Amino acid sequence: MDTTPYWTRTGTLPQFESISHDVEVDVVVIGAGLTGVTAAYLLKKEGVKVALLERYRCAGGDTGRTTAHLTCVTDKRLFELVNDFGKDGAKAFWEGGLAGIDQIAELVREKKIDCEFKWIPGYLHAPLKDSKKSDIEALQKDAQLAEELGFESAFVESVPYADLPGIRFANQAKFHPLKYLAPLLQSIHGNGSYVFENSEAGEIEVDPLTVHSGKFKLRCSYLVIATHNPLLGKTATAKGTLFQSKLALYTSYVLGAKLPKGTVPEALFWDTTDPYYYLRIDQKADHDYAIFGGEDCKTGQEKETTEVFSKLEQMLKKILPEAKVQDRWMGQVVETNDGLPFIGENEHQQFIATGFCGNGFTLGTLSAVMARDRYLKRKNPWFDLFACDRKKFHGGTWRYIKENLDYPWYMLRDRIAGAEGSSLDDLQIGEGKILKIKGTKVAAYRDKNGKVTTCSPICTHLKCIVRWNKADKTWDCPCHGSRFSPTGEVLAGPAEEPLEKIPLSDIESKK
Repeated sequence: MDTTPYWTRTGTLPQFESISHDVEVDVVVIGAGLTGVTAAYLLKKEGVKVALLERYRCAGGDTGRTTAHLTCVTDKRLFELVNDFGKDGAKAFWEGGLAGIDQIAELVREKKIDCEFKWIPGYLHAPLKDSKKSDIEALQKDAQLAEELGFESAFVESVPYADLPGIRFANQAKFHPLKYLAPLLQSIHGNGSYVFENSEAGEIEVDPLTVHSGKFKLRCSYLVIATHNPLLGKTATAKGTLFQSKLALYTSYVLGAKLPKGTVPEALFWDTTDPYYYLRIDQKADHDYAIFGGEDCKTGQEKETTEVFSKLEQMLKKILPEAKVQDRWMGQVVETNDGLPFIGENEHQQFIATGFCGNGFTLGTLSAVMARDRYLKRKNPWFDLFACDRKKFHGGTWRYIKENLDYPWYMLRDRIAGAEGSSLDDLQIGEGKILKIKGTKVAAYRDKNGKVTTCSPICTHLKCIVRWNKADKTWDCPCHGSRFSPTGEVLAGPAEEPLEKIPLSDIESKK
């Protein structure tokens, strides 16, 4: 059976040489999946010298076997998260997912990456088989909680394709992962930074911090382990074994199938079966493509994997009879003992990220942001919630962060907040608004003559999102107080550069 993932069949990545000499950098990142690539890119962007070390080919592991759902909706139900971590903890977890999506969207815009990124809705719905009244009541409870916590969602009586009750979540997304990662990888290598493929990390020395790869050494001051299921690194065997006991590895089975155009709206779907089924729809020029998965089981415990694919195909044919299966593949999911990922330092100068459950790309991206912030000694609102040595999360911690750390809090809230409109027709004379036009957020202003100026809404100081000041007719940054004119020029620091102009022609040319 050919289990080549759809992404590998339809996308390519640049190739890199194996390590052939000793190197000295600031940070070594082990593992060139989405988490490692993003962390290396973000660090280099900050002027940090990095070496990205991959045992085989970049994105050759589970990153290349994803289904590339970009969602804040977690495997653990929202009402369960509230029961375990309180409303503040549950809210923080979901907002972490939204922040991950937003970081991906920002990089797509920043580097003009053609990776089929698209904002779409996501639907959580009643089980595809044996749906009960209690399932619907639980969905209604989740919908009410999601709305109460500030997430744009609504309970619906009938979800598209499934004809079952469910919840519609706005501001979810999808993309082609390899097409996204290719330009990031190209940007990492060079100018004192490296990408090494077919270069396995071996022994790690503590003093000085050195990673061995074959007969060569990579000396650094910080280590990021982004290997899906983390290596021991500097961790003692007993401690590492104890940590591993908090992780459980599952294999998820995936089908890729061709559908007649318009069979199902372009969206993400999950049901509440345990294990759950999931569906992603991509619209192509002359057909649609469905990615359907489920039948998860503990890795290594399923003897007849082909039979699992057969069961999955039977379910797909039941719900979408016209589907013609073209691809089959498997991916691995790492679950944790409490449903939250482990992201942070597990040893001095050693950062790990694992246990993303069904949210590998959103939490992987968030992990990269956290790794960058930890190395640069910046504050980050998720350090405590996802800490590797966490005991019990208390909601007061999240409330304290919101009240006392303006920078990360406002940066988070404004980045994931919805826009104030989607068309320039929403803009009055003398008014400024954050609009989302064809997937691009802009700070748009219409002057007294009707001329419109569109800028990036990202403050040039430390990347918060500006807000329109109606009284003074300025763009003001809520994090550190920078102020900009309606057309983006700096009025008051600490920002020193104007808001980046985004020509309307660039936006309107998008499909």
